[in-house]
Amino acid sequence: MTKTFCIILTILLFTACSKETAEPDTAPAESMYFPPLTGTNWETKSIADLKWNQNAVQPLLDYLQLKNSKSFIILVNGRIVLENYFNKHTASTNWYWASAGKTLTSTVTGIAQQENLLNINDKVSKYLGTGWTNETLAKENLITCKHLLTMTSGLDDSTDDVDPASLIYKADAGTRWAYHNVYVKLQDVVKKASGQSWETYFNSKLRDKIGMDGTWVQIDVNSVYTSTSRSMARFGLLILNKGKWENNTILNEAYFNEATTTSQNINLGYGYLWWINGKTSYHLPQSQLTFQGSVIPTAPNDMFMALGKNDQKIYVIPSKKMVVIRMGDAADNENLALSDFDKTLWEKINALYQ
Repeated sequence: MTKTFCIILTILLFTACSKETAEPDTAPAESMYFPPLTGTNWETKSIADLKWNQNAVQPLLDYLQLKNSKSFIILVNGRIVLENYFNKHTASTNWYWASAGKTLTSTVTGIAQQENLLNINDKVSKYLGTGWTNETLAKENLITCKHLLTMTSGLDDSTDDVDPASLIYKADAGTRWAYHNVYVKLQDVVKKASGQSWETYFNSKLRDKIGMDGTWVQIDVNSVYTSTSRSMARFGLLILNKGKWENNTILNEAYFNEATTTSQNINLGYGYLWWINGKTSYHLPQSQLTFQGSVIPTAPNDMFMALGKNDQKIYVIPSKKMVVIRMGDAADNENLALSDFDKTLWEKINALYQ
């Protein structure tokens, strides 16, 4: 009897252990959330639920207010963790994206390519005709749409003007990286290729499909996007999900991967109008110097960014399933895209979860 009981007990223990090994008690990964296309409903996630450091929240918000911020949003898995507005800015107030909006142009160019309206490897003059620059025909024909996406057109970057007389030869396309407003010619390419106005195509293929608001406005020679902060967050969420919104592919993954990785061998920190973190070197606007190390050394290495004048920011961090938005005036003095603000801001953000 005793021997039989021991055998039964051994079998039960073995079965229990086997079941525990086969089915570990782990919580399922949280699903990605997408807010409705209309209305103000948006799921949230608390600092406590994430087991983040509540004591680090107020120092972050104090720093943002001190540095002339108007809005700040953190999404994790699409859910709002922090959403704060400063200096009389509100959730319904529009603000300009500045050069952070270059990534909208990059995305819509990719959409037009996947619809077989254009090919980024084609020369720009295929769509705009010859004479769109002040270069010789031979040099102009070297410039492809991809050169505009990667800031390697070779055109003189000493002016922001994009009329033909101002687009002067500096180097052969593909041999020199320089931050240049000529990228805006991609909007003309999409216009010609689609037979629609830039804004009509943009609205139907991107904005309306992910529930953004906002409009394009002309400021000097620049076509600048303005929207609410949540619209900027929606775009960041789309990009976090490699161009998909729920089950809908807005931008194909192949183009997304090209756009958010190093696009040429001169500025390793640049994709298709996206800034790339975690590389061994990078260039900055209005400089031909090579800087060693990561663009923002205090931020995650897998992060990529939309950076605009006066510190308009979209940070996308795939490893943390996180999107961070900052809109406002310049944190310190006026700057083109990157500043010391980024470095300190990421020290404050890191304190939330380290």
